[in-house]
Amino acid sequence: MGKKDKNKKKGKGAEKTQAKTDKKLSSKLKKELKNLGEDDIESIVAQIESQEKKRLQVTECQVDPPSRRVNFTFVAHPDKDQLILYGGEFFNGQKTFVYNDLFFYNIPNNTWTLIKAPAGPPPRCGHQMVATSANKGQMWVFGGEFASPTQSQFYHYRDLWVYHVAQKQWEKITSPEGPSARSGHRMCLVKKQLFVFGGFHDNLRDYKYFNDVYCFDLESYKWKKIEAVGTAPAPRSGCCMMPLQDGRILIYGGYSKERLKKDVDKGHVYTDAFVLGLDKHDQTKYKWQQVKIGGQHFSPRCSMPVVTSINNLSAYCFGGVFDVEDDEEDISGNFFNDFYQVDLEKMIWRQMQLSNRKDSKPRRQKATNEEETTTSMEVESATTTIADDGVFKVTIGPTPITNEATTNTEEIKLFQPSPRMNCGLAIKHGVLYLYGGMYEDGERELTFSDLYSLDLKKLDEWKVIIEDDASKIEWLGSDDSESEEEDSSEEEEEDDSSEEEEESNNMETE
Repeated sequence: MGKKDKNKKKGKGAEKTQAKTDKKLSSKLKKELKNLGEDDIESIVAQIESQEKKRLQVTECQVDPPSRRVNFTFVAHPDKDQLILYGGEFFNGQKTFVYNDLFFYNIPNNTWTLIKAPAGPPPRCGHQMVATSANKGQMWVFGGEFASPTQSQFYHYRDLWVYHVAQKQWEKITSPEGPSARSGHRMCLVKKQLFVFGGFHDNLRDYKYFNDVYCFDLESYKWKKIEAVGTAPAPRSGCCMMPLQDGRILIYGGYSKERLKKDVDKGHVYTDAFVLGLDKHDQTKYKWQQVKIGGQHFSPRCSMPVVTSINNLSAYCFGGVFDVEDDEEDISGNFFNDFYQVDLEKMIWRQMQLSNRKDSKPRRQKATNEEETTTSMEVESATTTIADDGVFKVTIGPTPITNEATTNTEEIKLFQPSPRMNCGLAIKHGVLYLYGGMYEDGERELTFSDLYSLDLKKLDEWKVIIEDDASKIEWLGSDDSESEEEDSSEEEEEDDSSEEEEESNNMETE
C-alpha cells in the first residue's frame, strides 16, 4: 500500500511540474505572439470558421489559374471532364499563406472556376481528399494543418468534411471515435469506406508519428479503428497509399524522425512495402503483411505523390525528395523528376520513358527478362548540384530528358517537368495531369503553379498547359538564415535569463 501511495504521490508531483512547465511555455508563447502582433492559433482558426458560417450563398466565377502552392489536394471530378484542386500553402520567405479555396478546372475549355460555398472548412494543407460519384458526386476531406503567418504556431485538424458536388454544399460530419488530429496522413476509398493511415502531429515543442488505421463507412457515417494483426508499418507520414483491385491496400515508403537530443532530430526515409487486407482465416479481422515490390527500384525518397488508375490496376508516381543529413547541422536535399509506374497486380515498378523517337527503321528493342530488370535496380542516376552554401546543399536529379535508343535510333531531348516534391497528380480519361509542387534552392523555397498533361497510352510528350518561370518566383526571405537564427537564439537566451531573474527576485521577495 505504502509503495503504491508513494508512486501515486510521485505521479501527482510530476503532473504539477508538467503543469508549471506548460504554464511557463504558454506565458512565454503569449509574450512572443504579442511581439509578433499575432493572435493565438486557435483564435485565428475560430475567427475563420465564424467568417465561413456568415457566408449565405454560393458564388461561382471564372478566374485565373490558382496561385503558387504546395501540399494541396488534386483529384479528378467523379463524373465530368474536370479536375478539382483544394487548399494548400505558400511561403514567400517571410509569410505563410494557407488556403481553403476550391477550384474546378474544365479540361476541354481550359478554364478555371472558383466556387465559394457557405460554411466550408477553414484553410488547410497536408490534408487528404477523395472523390466519389456516389450521391451525384462527393468530395471527402479529412485532417491537415493550419500555420500562422509567421510559422510560429501550427494547428492540426481532426475534422471530416464532405462537399456535395451537385448541390455545391459543404457539410461537416460529426462522428466520434475518429483519428486524432494530424497531417501528412494518407486516405483512400475502398468500396464504400474511407481508410486513413499514418500522419504526424507537431506543435513545435513535441511531435508524434502515427501508424494507426481508421475506416469511415460512407453509409452509416461511423468511424472504426482497425486493429490489424501481423507486422504493421512503422509510424510514418508522406507515404504512398494505393487501393488494390481486390480490396486490399498497399502502403509504400514514407518518412519519420526521432529526437536524438535537445534540438537535434534524425529523419528516416522508408523503402518498405506492406499490404493491409482481410485475414483469410477470419474475414472479420484485418491483417498486415510485408511485401516486396520488384522491377526497377529507384533511390529512397519521400513527398512523392501517387495516383491510381480508375481500375486500380496500376499507379503512377512523380518526383520526391531525399534529405541527406551529413551531420547534425548540414542537410543536402536531392530533388527528383523521374516518373514511375507500379503494376499493382504483379507488384513491379517500371520507370516510364517517353517514346518520341526518330527511327530509320521502326523496330522495338526486345525487353529484358524480369530477373535482369530486378537485379539492375540499384543504379544511381547522375545528379547536378545547383546550390552549396556549406550548410544546405540542394541537388537536382535525376533528369531523364533523353530516351535510350537502339542502334538505329537517334536520341531526342524531351521536355520533362522540373524536379519537385508534393505536386498534385490526377488521371482523367487515360491522361495524367501534374500541377504545382515545390523545390528548394539553398534557403529559398520555390513553389510552382504550372500544369502539364501526359497521355498514358501514347507516352509521347509532356504537354505544357500552364507554363511557370521559376526565375519570376518572388522570395522575400534572406539567404543568410543561419546568422538570423543565431541572433534569434541569443535574444531568446537573454529573454529566458531575464525571466529567470524576475522569478528569482519574486521568490526572494515572497
